[in-house]
Amino acid sequence: MSAVIAPETPTGRRGGVRALWAGNPGAVVQRGLIAARSSSWIVVLSGFFEPVFYLASLGIGLGALIGEVETSSGAEVPYAAYIAPALLAVSAMNGAVYDSTWNVFFKLNYGKLYEGMLSTSLGPLDVALGEILYALLRGLVYATGFMIIMQVLGLNLAWTAVLAVPAVLLIAFGFASIGMAVTSYMKTFQHMDWINFVLLPMFLFSATFYPITVYPEWVQVIVQALPLWHGVELIRGLTTGILSAGMLWHVLYFVVMIALGLVFTTKRLRALFLD
Repeated sequence: MSAVIAPETPTGRRGGVRALWAGNPGAVVQRGLIAARSSSWIVVLSGFFEPVFYLASLGIGLGALIGEVETSSGAEVPYAAYIAPALLAVSAMNGAVYDSTWNVFFKLNYGKLYEGMLSTSLGPLDVALGEILYALLRGLVYATGFMIIMQVLGLNLAWTAVLAVPAVLLIAFGFASIGMAVTSYMKTFQHMDWINFVLLPMFLFSATFYPITVYPEWVQVIVQALPLWHGVELIRGLTTGILSAGMLWHVLYFVVMIALGLVFTTKRLRALFLD
């Protein structure tokens, strides 16, 4: 009497950690680096030169007319040294958001790359972390180059400025996490216009070019709720050497952003391609 062999139960993604995480986000990063070889280097370099041009035109040109500016802690610093760390934070935001929104939107809705990735052993958390880590590599290059320019121009006023590079990565990580989470819900290119609608006011009003104290109190409350303001204040404190215990709140703000972004992105990718 022949034995009946039961079909093997698939060991696919059925809940648990293995359903979300294979421990290999490096594969996604490696794929991004290989794809970057064919990218236009002019487009890549444009992200670095944009804050440099702002610094040259406003920090050096307009700074010669303004002189010194009072920081939120009451200390006075040259205008160029005031806006340089803010531009560094803006550069981190723009680079992270660009990589985690437009690039992710194309891969998600047109390239169908994530479907292929998630059909392998990779989990949605691998994909989310891999894409974000790839964006951080680009941000690290930008931040390091801009910090060198600030050092040459004498705009790093304290030794704590070396900590601005990891702070930039923290800021970029936060924006990339939230950016990817939001993008996973967008279906058309018209939806992407909302990204610039949000980024532009943050760029203009987050104490980037002038102190927050110029606003009415109710406007200050709104500005202080924006993530870019926390990034600007964190980096400005490090490059000027004006440190305070309140800077820990800025760090915590981005840690929460990162956690929320990863949770929502992971759940969304799983809902789209696995459930």
